[in-house]
Amino acid sequence: GIFGPQVVRLPRAADLVPPALAFRIINEAGPGATLGLLPPRRVAGESAAGLGVTPASPRSTVARADVWASPTTGLPLLVEVFNRGTAQPALETQFLQAGPWTPDAGVLTPQRGPGTGFTKTTPGDFAGVLKNLDDEVLPVRLAGFSRQPSPVPQIGVYGSGLTTFAVLTFRRGIGGRLLGDALEAGATPLTYNEGTGAVASAPLVNLVLVHPYRSPDTFLLVGLVSKTALERAGAVLAAKPDQDQ
Repeated sequence: GIFGPQVVRLPRAADLVPPALAFRIINEAGPGATLGLLPPRRVAGESAAGLGVTPASPRSTVARADVWASPTTGLPLLVEVFNRGTAQPALETQFLQAGPWTPDAGVLTPQRGPGTGFTKTTPGDFAGVLKNLDDEVLPVRLAGFSRQPSPVPQIGVYGSGLTTFAVLTFRRGIGGRLLGDALEAGATPLTYNEGTGAVASAPLVNLVLVHPYRSPDTFLLVGLVSKTALERAGAVLAAKPDQDQ
């Protein structure tokens, strides 16, 4: 647990329950997103109505998201998110049971399993992790993406909605070790005229590391955009990290 006001809003398990995830996807798919009806599907004991959401930007890793909701209450019961080029969902979350009852308080209290522990920290402790990041000035635009406001100046946030990625600048030895570990773990090497790097992928998320030859720092780019888009952004940082592109 974290005690005290949080400077950075950390992910929570509740972010992945069907209503929260459906709301975020529909809200961030963009004004040009395509919506379509899907055949009804049996979910949580009822015939749920389906809605397909296709993001407007082809640079997003999210190809589409299918949402099934209760036709009587509108409560999303099942969400499937598909990566590009895959027939199976990269992320799926659903309710197995839903109804207008009030659950017992014991059900809402997490039970620790054998061998689990509890760790608490403070926002100050969390902020200490950011000391590994350099405060190099990042451009206001990067390979066609605009920089968004961030509560942490050391982290650049680019794009919007389902085409968002972050840029972190790691200091000297830390960044070098990070790049070396990524290559050793199987990441694909990248070679730029002005630097070297690596690219790796996970379902819905791509990652690029860039080390400019002229700089002791290493840039980490990660988010919901295509590898091609991240590699282009990495090329800009390798060449002119102090200039708007």
